[in-house]
Amino acid sequence: MEPLRGADPARLAGYRLLRRLGAGGMGVVYLARCPGGALAAVKVIRAAYADDARFRDRFRREVETAGRVTNPWVVPLLDADPDAESPWLATAFVPGPSLAEAVEECGPLPYGTVRALGARLAEALDAVHGAGLVHRDVKPGNVLLAVDGPRMIDFGIARMPEDTALTASGMVVGSPGFLSPEQAQGRGREIGPASDVFSLGCLLAYAVTGERPFGRGSAAEMLMRTVHDEPDLDGVPEPLLPLLRGCLVKEPGSRPAVAEVRRALDGAGEGGGWLPESLVQLIARRSAAALALPAVEATEASGATAAHAPPGQETAVGPGGATRRRFLVLGSAAGVLSAGGTAAWWTANRPGRASTTDAVEARLPRLVVALHADLSGSGRTTGRAQENGVRLAVDHLNFRGGRGFDLTLQVHDDEGSTTRARQVARRLAADERVRAVLGPTTDACAKATLGLYQQARLPMVTVSVGLDDVSPTTYRVYTATRPNDTTLAAPVVAYLVRTVGARNTVVIDDAAEGDFSWRLCAGVYEAVRSGQRTMVRHTLAAEDDSADDFRTLAESVTDAGADAVVFAGGYARAARLARALRSAGYSGARLATQRALDSRFLASAGDAAEGWVFATAFLDPTTVTAAKSFVTAYRARFGTAPPWYSAEAYDATLFVARAMTALGASRAERGAIVGRLRETDYRGSTKRLRYDSSTYRYTDAMYLFRATGGAFRCLGDYRDATA
Repeated sequence: MEPLRGADPARLAGYRLLRRLGAGGMGVVYLARCPGGALAAVKVIRAAYADDARFRDRFRREVETAGRVTNPWVVPLLDADPDAESPWLATAFVPGPSLAEAVEECGPLPYGTVRALGARLAEALDAVHGAGLVHRDVKPGNVLLAVDGPRMIDFGIARMPEDTALTASGMVVGSPGFLSPEQAQGRGREIGPASDVFSLGCLLAYAVTGERPFGRGSAAEMLMRTVHDEPDLDGVPEPLLPLLRGCLVKEPGSRPAVAEVRRALDGAGEGGGWLPESLVQLIARRSAAALALPAVEATEASGATAAHAPPGQETAVGPGGATRRRFLVLGSAAGVLSAGGTAAWWTANRPGRASTTDAVEARLPRLVVALHADLSGSGRTTGRAQENGVRLAVDHLNFRGGRGFDLTLQVHDDEGSTTRARQVARRLAADERVRAVLGPTTDACAKATLGLYQQARLPMVTVSVGLDDVSPTTYRVYTATRPNDTTLAAPVVAYLVRTVGARNTVVIDDAAEGDFSWRLCAGVYEAVRSGQRTMVRHTLAAEDDSADDFRTLAESVTDAGADAVVFAGGYARAARLARALRSAGYSGARLATQRALDSRFLASAGDAAEGWVFATAFLDPTTVTAAKSFVTAYRARFGTAPPWYSAEAYDATLFVARAMTALGASRAERGAIVGRLRETDYRGSTKRLRYDSSTYRYTDAMYLFRATGGAFRCLGDYRDATA
């Protein structure tokens, strides 16, 4: 979404033009206000094509075909004038990304979402075919995603099966990678409804895996594979495979009808939201951007310059003095949404061919970073916090004057699954545009993907991962911006020795937490044990989960006369231990780690949670003076106080950007960034990030929290909190 340019009209018929939504070789799409006040997407054909009688006839047919289809999942045509000096048409405005943008930014869609998507698109195609038409260009870029369902757009090459005006033998029309074999071979008279079914199968396979079933490459290569090769459906969930295989058979008569596709997928997404949270947030941000409209006079002044930019915009001077305006409310994505555009011959959009408009608009190089996170699994709270922090950092960088590049962000959800994480890692490793990865969120997913990122020499910069025993020489791509798990013993020890002065401590190893618990307990035990201090170690077996088990454990603490307890388990078992200790009459110090720092601990432990202290590798940014500007920006952007790990993700992103800046856009390749990160010294809002070869770490920032009054209060850096 961009401001209007000097040559853009302020009004068209009864529509007031507000912003540019997109531009291509044949025309421009504007965000406009309808005479009745609603928003619309208005497509205006360039004058060079308006003078071409054959093109004007083609546009007239587009208007006619679009007006014949009425369905909830088809963007409705509002108005049009194909005979105007500059032909135009207006459709309802959908404030959401295209399916192509959604997969690019957020990764493959969940199985349930893809079922709902397929059922509704099949219903839309049923309406198209019922009107006697074939869409002919079913692809991710022609599907917009809204909160209530998808919308199909662009009837630029839709035709009746018998219409040969644009489908003469040997002519290939549409988008390679999503064409049917009969389209790929230019068999115009054979292109019927079954062709749309094939394209729908390609689209659904892409939506659920992030990959085209006939691969990538040149148009000719994709067309050849479509005609002769079997589709690659690796990664498609098993329940979808039979249907997609049926849609993608080479012989049109053997494919299911769209009504059959709809019946096979129907019933999905009816019980609530059909989209994952990451896409709902994306749509919300873009809706907010669309509502932040400029004043009337801003859209009616032609030839506006950067010196007179409308309110709500920032102007920066780019290379050669070119001006650059952006909505402050927008994120860093290259475009706000994909609005309809007349489909061109595939040869007009083949790789390597840029339009004059593209050349004018490409002011700064774009460097791509990817967020690999758990956004919908058990770690989604942390993953979403990191996503918001990363987005804010990308915005911060892209609005900064004097920068040498723009950052473009991809977002990929591994759902907390190691299998899914490896799929994401393979995809990012193969995408040569991606210069660095932020994530994954969890230790397990980091372990599962580290080798893949190392093989691709792709920098893997984690925010919430604390892997022990990772060799910095073997895995040079691994940059952990938090201390590893073993070092969390340091704040525990400092609190025991300096703050409590504990003389008799019981350390409880929770076997359910595996090596993390064992190592932490061993570290605390060895550091505190001395002639003046007694240390007792207990192990809580993974299967010990009854009330009797915790009562016995609590009694052993009181029987030992302990004045401090250290528990290395998670929130659920920590809450049970807290209740058992209170029942046993224990009132000494109680310590745990960030694995128990969870609101569910407070809810389950109740009053017994009071006074527990937790060692963490993250802080509460609202308590840190240096993070004040981050907190203010986060509240303005997301309407809430920043959660844990959001500020750390913000700092990690700008740390990577600092390394890229030092290299320069032309030299910021994967391997160079890996090396530069070890030379970068970045003082962020939460911590200082720099590599210490003696400890093989980038930071030793650790903190303490205390449960008090039914909430967690950050005590600050453990060295200050225990001084």
